[in-house]
Amino acid sequence: MELIDIFGSYLPEDVTVLLKDITGLVEPLGTKEREARIQSGVHYSEMLPLEYEPSAEYLAIYERALSLYSKITANAVADCAMKIYAEKGENAVLVSLARAGTPIGVLIKRYFKFRLGIDVPHYTISIIRGRGIDENAVNYILARHSPKAIQFVDGWTGKGAIQRELIKAMEKFPEISAGLAVLSDPAYVAEKSGTHEDFLIASSLLNSTVSGLLSRTFLRSDIIGENDFHGAAFYKELSAKDRTYEFINAVEQNFDRFREIPKENSPENKRSGIDEVNEIAERFFINDINLIKPSIGEATRVLLRRVPWKILVHSLSDSEHLSHLYRLAEEKGVKIEEYPLKNYRACGIIRELADN
Repeated sequence: MELIDIFGSYLPEDVTVLLKDITGLVEPLGTKEREARIQSGVHYSEMLPLEYEPSAEYLAIYERALSLYSKITANAVADCAMKIYAEKGENAVLVSLARAGTPIGVLIKRYFKFRLGIDVPHYTISIIRGRGIDENAVNYILARHSPKAIQFVDGWTGKGAIQRELIKAMEKFPEISAGLAVLSDPAYVAEKSGTHEDFLIASSLLNSTVSGLLSRTFLRSDIIGENDFHGAAFYKELSAKDRTYEFINAVEQNFDRFREIPKENSPENKRSGIDEVNEIAERFFINDINLIKPSIGEATRVLLRRVPWKILVHSLSDSEHLSHLYRLAEEKGVKIEEYPLKNYRACGIIRELADN
Protein backbone atom coordinates (compact mmCIF):
# COMPACT_ATOMS: atom_id res chain seq x y z
CA MET A 1 0.00 0.00 0.00
CA GLU A 2 1.36 3.40 -0.98
CA LEU A 3 0.40 6.78 0.41
CA ILE A 4 -1.56 8.95 -2.01
CA ASP A 5 -2.74 11.99 -0.09
CA ILE A 6 -1.17 13.94 2.76
CA PHE A 7 -3.77 15.53 5.00
CA GLY A 8 -3.85 17.29 8.34
CA SER A 9 -1.67 20.20 9.41
CA TYR A 10 1.39 18.27 10.60
CA LEU A 11 4.56 18.93 8.65
CA PRO A 12 5.54 15.89 6.56
CA GLU A 13 9.05 16.01 8.04
CA ASP A 14 7.53 15.55 11.52
CA VAL A 15 5.24 12.57 10.89
CA THR A 16 3.93 10.23 8.22
CA VAL A 17 0.16 9.97 8.76
CA LEU A 18 -1.06 6.45 8.01
CA LEU A 19 -4.77 7.25 7.98
CA LYS A 20 -7.42 7.35 5.25
CA ASP A 21 -8.93 10.76 4.59
CA ILE A 22 -12.69 10.47 5.20
CA THR A 23 -13.35 14.21 5.19
CA GLY A 24 -16.97 14.91 4.26
CA LEU A 25 -17.99 11.24 4.29
CA VAL A 26 -19.29 11.09 7.89
CA GLU A 27 -21.73 13.49 9.53
CA PRO A 28 -20.53 14.36 13.06
CA LEU A 29 -22.99 13.73 15.88
CA GLY A 30 -23.79 15.78 18.96
CA THR A 31 -22.57 14.51 22.32
CA LYS A 32 -25.90 13.24 23.68
CA GLU A 33 -26.89 11.44 20.48
CA ARG A 34 -23.46 9.86 20.18
CA GLU A 35 -23.47 8.80 23.85
CA ALA A 36 -26.92 7.22 23.46
CA ARG A 37 -25.68 5.22 20.49
CA ILE A 38 -22.53 4.10 22.32
CA GLN A 39 -24.52 2.91 25.33
CA SER A 40 -26.96 1.11 23.02
CA GLY A 41 -24.10 -0.90 21.53
CA VAL A 42 -22.81 1.14 18.59
CA HIS A 43 -19.01 1.24 18.70
CA TYR A 44 -17.55 4.71 19.25
CA SER A 45 -15.21 4.31 16.26
CA GLU A 46 -18.21 4.15 13.88
CA MET A 47 -19.10 7.79 14.61
CA LEU A 48 -17.41 11.17 14.69
CA PRO A 49 -18.20 13.71 17.42
CA LEU A 50 -18.91 17.37 16.87
CA GLU A 51 -15.80 19.29 17.82
CA TYR A 52 -16.00 21.21 21.12
CA GLU A 53 -15.78 24.96 20.55
CA PRO A 54 -13.87 26.28 23.57
CA SER A 55 -14.98 29.49 25.22
CA ALA A 56 -12.62 32.44 25.58
CA GLU A 57 -12.30 31.62 29.29
CA TYR A 58 -11.38 28.02 28.52
CA LEU A 59 -8.80 29.07 25.93
CA ALA A 60 -7.26 31.36 28.55
CA ILE A 61 -6.92 28.33 30.82
CA TYR A 62 -5.27 26.42 27.98
CA GLU A 63 -2.78 29.25 27.46
CA ARG A 64 -1.99 29.27 31.18
CA ALA A 65 -1.54 25.50 31.21
CA LEU A 66 0.76 25.70 28.21
CA SER A 67 2.88 28.27 30.00
CA LEU A 68 2.94 26.44 33.34
CA TYR A 69 3.51 22.89 32.08
CA SER A 70 5.72 23.23 29.02
CA LYS A 71 8.84 22.67 31.12
CA ILE A 72 7.63 19.54 32.90
CA THR A 73 6.29 18.26 29.58
CA ALA A 74 9.68 18.87 27.95
CA ASN A 75 11.42 17.03 30.79
CA ALA A 76 9.06 14.09 30.39
CA VAL A 77 9.72 14.07 26.63
CA ALA A 78 13.47 14.01 27.32
CA ASP A 79 13.25 11.19 29.87
CA CYS A 80 10.98 9.13 27.64
CA ALA A 81 13.09 9.72 24.52
CA MET A 82 16.32 8.68 26.20
CA LYS A 83 14.73 5.50 27.54
CA ILE A 84 13.69 4.70 23.97
CA TYR A 85 17.22 5.42 22.77
CA ALA A 86 18.74 3.23 25.48
CA GLU A 87 16.80 0.25 24.10
CA LYS A 88 16.36 0.96 20.40
CA GLY A 89 19.42 3.08 19.63
CA GLU A 90 19.72 5.30 16.57
CA ASN A 91 17.59 2.91 14.49
CA ALA A 92 14.46 3.61 16.54
CA VAL A 93 11.19 3.94 14.64
CA LEU A 94 8.49 5.91 16.47
CA VAL A 95 4.90 4.78 15.92
CA SER A 96 2.50 7.10 17.71
CA LEU A 97 -1.10 6.19 18.42
CA ALA A 98 -3.48 8.70 16.86
CA ARG A 99 -4.55 11.12 17.85
CA ALA A 100 -3.31 12.04 21.35
CA GLY A 101 -0.01 10.28 20.77
CA THR A 102 0.83 12.13 17.57
CA PRO A 103 2.07 15.48 18.96
CA ILE A 104 4.00 13.52 21.60
CA GLY A 105 5.66 11.46 18.88
CA VAL A 106 6.60 14.66 17.07
CA LEU A 107 8.19 16.00 20.25
CA ILE A 108 10.15 12.79 20.90
CA LYS A 109 11.36 12.80 17.28
CA ARG A 110 12.46 16.42 17.69
CA TYR A 111 14.24 15.60 20.96
CA PHE A 112 16.20 12.83 19.23
CA LYS A 113 17.34 15.45 16.71
CA PHE A 114 18.03 18.09 19.39
CA ARG A 115 19.93 15.91 21.85
CA LEU A 116 21.48 13.24 19.63
CA GLY A 117 21.49 14.69 16.12
CA ILE A 118 19.46 11.70 14.89
CA ASP A 119 16.49 11.98 12.54
CA VAL A 120 14.33 8.95 13.35
CA PRO A 121 11.24 7.92 11.36
CA HIS A 122 7.88 8.73 12.90
CA TYR A 123 4.52 7.32 11.83
CA THR A 124 1.10 7.76 13.35
CA ILE A 125 -1.49 4.98 13.15
CA SER A 126 -4.85 4.09 14.65
CA ILE A 127 -5.63 1.75 17.51
CA ILE A 128 -9.21 1.43 18.71
CA ARG A 129 -10.35 -0.07 21.99
CA GLY A 130 -12.29 -3.24 21.25
CA ARG A 131 -11.34 -3.21 17.56
CA GLY A 132 -7.57 -3.42 17.71
CA ILE A 133 -4.72 -1.84 15.79
CA ASP A 134 -4.67 -0.89 12.11
CA GLU A 135 -2.93 -3.98 10.75
CA ASN A 136 -2.58 -2.47 7.27
CA ALA A 137 -0.61 0.41 8.80
CA VAL A 138 1.56 -1.98 10.82
CA ASN A 139 2.35 -3.98 7.68
CA TYR A 140 3.17 -0.76 5.81
CA ILE A 141 5.77 0.04 8.49
CA LEU A 142 7.13 -3.52 8.60
CA ALA A 143 7.74 -3.38 4.84
CA ARG A 144 10.19 -0.54 5.52
CA HIS A 145 11.69 -1.12 8.98
CA SER A 146 12.88 -3.82 11.35
CA PRO A 147 10.22 -4.93 13.84
CA LYS A 148 12.81 -4.70 16.63
CA ALA A 149 13.17 -0.96 16.00
CA ILE A 150 9.49 -0.10 16.48
CA GLN A 151 8.49 1.88 19.56
CA PHE A 152 4.81 2.65 20.16
CA VAL A 153 4.12 6.12 21.63
CA ASP A 154 1.10 7.67 23.34
CA GLY A 155 0.47 10.68 25.53
CA TRP A 156 -0.52 9.22 28.90
CA THR A 157 -2.20 6.23 30.52
CA GLY A 158 -5.68 6.28 32.02
CA LYS A 159 -6.57 2.84 33.31
CA GLY A 160 -4.34 1.11 30.76
CA ALA A 161 -6.98 0.03 28.22
CA ILE A 162 -4.90 1.00 25.18
CA GLN A 163 -1.81 -0.75 26.56
CA ARG A 164 -3.87 -3.91 26.98
CA GLU A 165 -5.31 -3.48 23.48
CA LEU A 166 -1.79 -3.10 22.13
CA ILE A 167 -0.57 -6.26 23.89
CA LYS A 168 -3.46 -8.20 22.38
CA ALA A 169 -2.87 -6.72 18.91
CA MET A 170 0.83 -7.62 18.91
CA GLU A 171 0.00 -11.31 19.30
CA LYS A 172 -0.25 -11.23 15.48
CA PHE A 173 3.13 -9.45 15.26
CA PRO A 174 5.27 -11.29 17.84
CA GLU A 175 8.52 -9.68 16.69
CA ILE A 176 7.23 -6.22 17.65
CA SER A 177 7.37 -5.19 21.30
CA ALA A 178 3.96 -4.21 22.67
CA GLY A 179 5.60 -1.94 25.23
CA LEU A 180 4.20 1.58 25.22
CA ALA A 181 6.16 4.82 25.78
CA VAL A 182 4.19 7.69 27.32
CA LEU A 183 4.94 10.98 29.02
CA SER A 184 2.69 10.36 32.03
CA ASP A 185 1.97 6.89 33.41
CA PRO A 186 -0.10 7.18 36.61
CA ALA A 187 -1.61 3.75 35.89
CA TYR A 188 1.83 2.09 36.13
CA VAL A 189 1.24 -0.01 33.01
CA ALA A 190 3.51 1.54 30.34
CA GLU A 191 6.91 0.06 29.53
CA LYS A 192 8.58 3.48 29.36
CA SER A 193 7.44 6.80 30.75
CA GLY A 194 8.66 10.28 31.42
CA THR A 195 7.04 10.20 34.86
CA HIS A 196 4.38 8.35 36.82
CA GLU A 197 2.93 11.67 37.98
CA ASP A 198 -0.54 12.55 36.70
CA PHE A 199 0.42 15.97 35.35
CA LEU A 200 -1.38 18.22 32.90
CA ILE A 201 -0.22 17.84 29.29
CA ALA A 202 -1.65 20.94 27.63
CA SER A 203 -2.47 19.07 24.41
CA SER A 204 -5.09 17.08 26.33
CA LEU A 205 -7.16 20.24 26.80
CA LEU A 206 -8.15 20.62 23.15
CA ASN A 207 -9.24 18.26 20.39
CA SER A 208 -8.30 18.52 16.71
CA THR A 209 -6.89 22.04 17.02
CA VAL A 210 -3.89 20.69 18.91
CA SER A 211 -3.75 17.42 16.94
CA GLY A 212 -3.05 18.46 13.37
CA LEU A 213 -6.73 19.29 12.72
CA LEU A 214 -7.49 15.57 12.58
CA SER A 215 -10.55 13.86 14.03
CA ARG A 216 -10.58 10.80 16.21
CA THR A 217 -9.89 7.70 14.16
CA PHE A 218 -12.78 5.97 12.45
CA LEU A 219 -13.56 2.38 11.45
CA ARG A 220 -16.78 1.39 9.68
CA SER A 221 -16.95 -1.18 6.91
CA ASP A 222 -19.02 0.91 4.48
CA ILE A 223 -16.25 3.53 4.35
CA ILE A 224 -13.08 1.71 5.42
CA GLY A 225 -12.27 -1.18 3.06
CA GLU A 226 -10.27 -4.24 4.03
CA ASN A 227 -7.14 -2.80 2.39
CA ASP A 228 -7.58 0.74 3.74
CA PHE A 229 -5.96 2.39 6.70
CA HIS A 230 -8.34 3.37 9.50
CA GLY A 231 -9.89 6.75 8.75
CA ALA A 232 -9.87 10.30 10.07
CA ALA A 233 -11.44 13.57 8.95
CA PHE A 234 -9.45 16.74 8.30
CA TYR A 235 -11.04 19.87 9.79
CA LYS A 236 -9.45 22.29 7.34
CA GLU A 237 -12.12 24.87 8.19
CA LEU A 238 -10.51 25.21 11.64
CA SER A 239 -7.11 26.24 10.20
CA ALA A 240 -7.35 29.72 11.73
CA LYS A 241 -7.73 28.10 15.17
CA ASP A 242 -4.97 25.51 14.77
CA ARG A 243 -2.69 25.45 17.82
CA THR A 244 -0.80 22.24 17.02
CA TYR A 245 2.57 23.88 16.52
CA GLU A 246 1.98 26.43 19.26
CA PHE A 247 1.97 23.45 21.63
CA ILE A 248 4.88 21.61 19.99
CA ASN A 249 7.06 24.71 19.79
CA ALA A 250 6.30 25.80 23.36
CA VAL A 251 7.46 22.44 24.70
CA GLU A 252 10.46 22.22 22.35
CA GLN A 253 11.70 25.61 23.56
CA ASN A 254 12.16 24.02 26.99
CA PHE A 255 14.38 21.16 25.80
CA ASP A 256 17.58 20.94 27.86
CA ARG A 257 20.59 19.46 26.07
CA PHE A 258 22.31 18.73 29.37
CA ARG A 259 19.39 17.25 31.28
CA GLU A 260 20.46 14.25 33.33
CA ILE A 261 17.93 11.49 32.78
CA PRO A 262 16.80 10.02 36.13
CA LYS A 263 16.65 6.31 36.67
CA GLU A 264 13.21 4.73 36.45
CA ASN A 265 11.63 4.38 39.87
CA SER A 266 10.54 0.84 40.61
CA PRO A 267 6.75 0.56 40.57
CA GLU A 268 6.81 -2.57 42.72
CA ASN A 269 5.13 -0.88 45.66
CA LYS A 270 2.60 0.95 43.51
CA ARG A 271 -0.71 -0.57 42.63
CA SER A 272 -1.97 -0.56 39.07
CA GLY A 273 -4.46 2.12 38.16
CA ILE A 274 -7.04 -0.56 37.36
CA ASP A 275 -7.18 -1.44 41.06
CA GLU A 276 -8.19 2.12 41.89
CA VAL A 277 -10.74 2.08 39.06
CA ASN A 278 -12.30 -1.09 40.48
CA GLU A 279 -12.54 0.56 43.90
CA ILE A 280 -14.28 3.58 42.35
CA ALA A 281 -16.69 1.26 40.54
CA GLU A 282 -17.56 -0.46 43.81
CA ARG A 283 -17.89 2.81 45.72
CA PHE A 284 -20.30 4.36 43.18
CA PHE A 285 -22.09 1.14 42.12
CA ILE A 286 -20.86 1.30 38.52
CA ASN A 287 -21.18 -1.98 36.63
CA ASP A 288 -19.22 -0.99 33.51
CA ILE A 289 -15.68 0.25 34.22
CA ASN A 290 -15.56 1.71 30.71
CA LEU A 291 -17.65 4.52 32.19
CA ILE A 292 -14.76 5.40 34.53
CA LYS A 293 -11.99 7.51 32.98
CA PRO A 294 -9.08 8.19 35.35
CA SER A 295 -6.28 10.77 34.91
CA ILE A 296 -6.36 14.46 34.12
CA GLY A 297 -6.27 13.78 30.39
CA GLU A 298 -9.12 11.26 30.46
CA ALA A 299 -11.29 13.39 32.76
CA THR A 300 -10.82 16.26 30.31
CA ARG A 301 -11.93 14.03 27.43
CA VAL A 302 -15.07 13.04 29.36
CA LEU A 303 -16.04 16.69 29.70
CA LEU A 304 -15.17 17.51 26.10
CA ARG A 305 -16.93 14.69 24.26
CA ARG A 306 -18.98 12.43 26.52
CA VAL A 307 -21.97 12.94 28.82
CA PRO A 308 -20.42 13.25 32.30
CA TRP A 309 -22.06 12.21 35.55
CA LYS A 310 -19.43 13.67 37.86
CA ILE A 311 -15.73 14.44 38.08
CA LEU A 312 -13.71 13.14 41.01
CA VAL A 313 -10.65 15.13 42.10
CA HIS A 314 -8.03 14.37 44.71
CA SER A 315 -8.41 17.88 46.12
CA LEU A 316 -10.98 20.60 45.49
CA SER A 317 -8.29 23.21 46.15
CA ASP A 318 -5.93 21.99 43.41
CA SER A 319 -6.65 24.80 40.97
CA GLU A 320 -3.00 24.73 39.84
CA HIS A 321 -3.55 21.43 38.01
CA LEU A 322 -7.33 21.28 37.65
CA SER A 323 -8.62 24.77 36.87
CA HIS A 324 -9.55 23.76 33.31
CA LEU A 325 -11.70 20.93 34.70
CA TYR A 326 -13.45 23.35 37.03
CA ARG A 327 -14.18 25.66 34.08
CA LEU A 328 -15.47 22.87 31.82
CA ALA A 329 -17.58 21.39 34.61
CA GLU A 330 -19.12 24.79 35.31
CA GLU A 331 -19.89 25.31 31.61
CA LYS A 332 -21.58 21.90 31.39
CA GLY A 333 -23.26 21.86 34.80
CA VAL A 334 -21.31 18.82 36.04
CA LYS A 335 -20.67 18.12 39.71
CA ILE A 336 -17.08 17.98 40.97
CA GLU A 337 -16.53 15.84 44.05
CA GLU A 338 -13.45 15.39 46.23
CA TYR A 339 -12.37 11.75 46.50
CA PRO A 340 -9.17 10.21 47.97
CA LEU A 341 -7.53 9.34 44.63
CA LYS A 342 -4.06 7.83 44.93
CA ASN A 343 -2.74 7.23 41.39
CA TYR A 344 -4.54 10.17 39.81
CA ARG A 345 -5.39 13.81 40.34
CA ALA A 346 -8.76 13.50 38.61
CA CYS A 347 -11.20 10.94 37.27
CA GLY A 348 -14.20 11.41 34.98
CA ILE A 349 -17.31 9.26 35.31
CA ILE A 350 -19.67 9.00 32.34
CA ARG A 351 -23.39 9.11 32.99
CA GLU A 352 -25.41 5.98 32.35
CA LEU A 353 -28.16 7.40 30.18
CA ALA A 354 -30.74 5.17 31.81
CA ASP A 355 -30.21 7.39 34.86
CA ASN A 356 -31.62 10.45 33.07
